[in-house]
Amino acid sequence: MAPVNSLNAPCSLSATPAELDGTAGERRQLINVAYRLLGSLTEAEDAVQDAYARWCALPRSRQEEILSPGAWLTTVTSRICLDLLGSARTRRERYIGAWLPEPLPDRIEWDRAGGADPADQLILDESVGMAFLIVLEPMTPAERVAFVLHDAFRYPFAEIADALGRTPAACKQLASSTRRRVSASRAPVTATGRADVVRHVKEAWETKDIAALIRLLDPGAVMTADGGGMVGTALRPVEGGARIAQYMVAIADKAPGLELLERSVNRAPGLVAQRAGVVMTVASFDVSEGRITRIWVVRNPEKLRLWAREG
Repeated sequence: MAPVNSLNAPCSLSATPAELDGTAGERRQLINVAYRLLGSLTEAEDAVQDAYARWCALPRSRQEEILSPGAWLTTVTSRICLDLLGSARTRRERYIGAWLPEPLPDRIEWDRAGGADPADQLILDESVGMAFLIVLEPMTPAERVAFVLHDAFRYPFAEIADALGRTPAACKQLASSTRRRVSASRAPVTATGRADVVRHVKEAWETKDIAALIRLLDPGAVMTADGGGMVGTALRPVEGGARIAQYMVAIADKAPGLELLERSVNRAPGLVAQRAGVVMTVASFDVSEGRITRIWVVRNPEKLRLWAREG
């Protein structure tokens, strides 16, 4: 792990992590770890801020004893995420409808809108893909931490053991079992093929062509929507290509004035629905053999804050 430079500088409750270490490098790494663990940029930012606050609370003498502040911060951030993942299971039992990860725009979307990128710390690779994050959801908190830290960020098991309070051998076993389940559930697809399918879905949805949508959807396709109880949406997954196609056309009939845009969602081709320039829905897709197999629809406005400047 890369060390944090100048973290022994005086801490202030109002100081940002970047101000504390003089560089955004370590914070960027921590944000990337925490988002993949939690599936929420908001919670990831809070977890990292909490880790820096704990660093600041250490006596100066204790800070000077720590050879690698970066490793210390990663361990603390991972433990905070571990606790959050444990409590998240209880919170999600009370969540209205399905819970989905917070969708991320591509950096080019912020560049198009102008201004600073509020999530410029994030590295958008396949480990932020919606399908990847969804596969991790049923894993135990310890499995998720071990797998993400090792497979996505290449941290050694000796350091992961410090975060989980387990032996390196136990952490290796956790990561290995999770890796097998992740590999078994992921179907390879080219970005070009996925983009073409998503574009055809957009065109069929706009023309309300149920037959075309059915051809594009796998017969066993599943659509899951997250409204968080704040906006209307399907509370249970819609299963079957024909039912999903009918549902999509029914929504189009009930929501005149919606504009569909092709956008990158968590580094993969997706669709954004907006009305009068305001993003209402972000949809991401999983594609296998030229057909849509999964659709994840996020409508919870609290999870769409990064899309506020879309247009």
